[in-house]
Amino acid sequence: MLQELRNYLVVTGGYWAFTITDGAIRMLVVLYFHQLGYSPFEVAMLFLFYEFFGVVTNLVGGWLGARIGLNLTMHIGMGIQVVALAALTVPDAWLSVAYVMAAQALSGIAKDLNKMSAKASVKIMVNDDSGSKLFKWVAVLTGSKNALKGAGFFIGAALLDWIGFRGALGVLAGLLLVVLVITAALLPAGVGKMKSKPRFTQVFSKTPAINWLSAARFFLFGSRDVWFVVGLPVFLYEVFGWSFTEVGGFLALWVIGYGFVQASAPKLIKRSHHGLGPGGGTARLWAFVLALFPAGIALGLQYGWPAEPVLITGLILFGVVFAINSAVHSYLILAYSDYDKVSMSVGFYYMANAGGRLVGTILSGWAYQTQRLEGCLWWSSGFVLTAAILSFGLPEIKPAAETRELKGS
Repeated sequence: MLQELRNYLVVTGGYWAFTITDGAIRMLVVLYFHQLGYSPFEVAMLFLFYEFFGVVTNLVGGWLGARIGLNLTMHIGMGIQVVALAALTVPDAWLSVAYVMAAQALSGIAKDLNKMSAKASVKIMVNDDSGSKLFKWVAVLTGSKNALKGAGFFIGAALLDWIGFRGALGVLAGLLLVVLVITAALLPAGVGKMKSKPRFTQVFSKTPAINWLSAARFFLFGSRDVWFVVGLPVFLYEVFGWSFTEVGGFLALWVIGYGFVQASAPKLIKRSHHGLGPGGGTARLWAFVLALFPAGIALGLQYGWPAEPVLITGLILFGVVFAINSAVHSYLILAYSDYDKVSMSVGFYYMANAGGRLVGTILSGWAYQTQRLEGCLWWSSGFVLTAAILSFGLPEIKPAAETRELKGS
């Protein structure tokens, strides 16, 4: 048990450090290049390869993790992120759209290698079939990660104000390099490595539940990024006149709060699944509830209600319900996966996640430029409704393995 907990904490610590740099570089790129005169759509296009290569990385990364071990894929991701951060420290004359897109491609590869490795490792480290215990552990990992990504937004914006774009990148790269060395020394080799070498064709899931969940995940995360990536920060900067630090601080607090809710999700929805792991019905219910919020915010803005209280209150409520949706999904992918195929199942699932973020990112820039923030929010509501409908294909979790834990406790 102590070794299991130690490994979990090492993986979580590495994931935390990576996540801070991931949130910071996102805010740095959005704000710095908007300041340089890039349009909202052009800023969104800077993240095109970040999201596209996230799709590819999740597909290949799950298979690679099963072959060489999740420890190695996690640290390869960290190393690539250090290179991606350093690549953006060149003079402004070098920072063409193509160059920044290439650097963001490296960052996208790094992020999804790290995320897939960390989350798949939890299934292996929680060495039993306990639905409730697995739900708690993955909720804490994912929730704390999102809280720290929010901290990364604030750190990125604050560093941009304090020491400039290149100074911020240097600090972040140095931090991550130190963590890489420490976690590589502490984590045992071979975590998640399959005994037999899997064929690449095995990455495509043959489990209907995983396919339905992956499709729902595509639209769930598209619904967030369609307003969050470009539309919201540019709106806060242009319309409300907030400073970089204020924009980064608000988004940081939103994501930190979202992370805390996600980590607390097992307690918040405990009664809805009788203390066991949640199933398809829970995912459907919370998706339908979530769809109400972006539509409500859009209506409030269109009818001329006070913009700041409508937007801020609405987005806080959206964040709470979105966090519960995300926590349920993060549990279900592990619950639906076999132990020996978990890295490939998680890789396939996060390929869909990255695909939704890719579409959401592109739509965020285009919709804000053509339909303003209200248009982004209507797209968001439509995406969530689609996720809710797809969730009708999700089965309930069979309680046989879970009741073994309850009897023994």
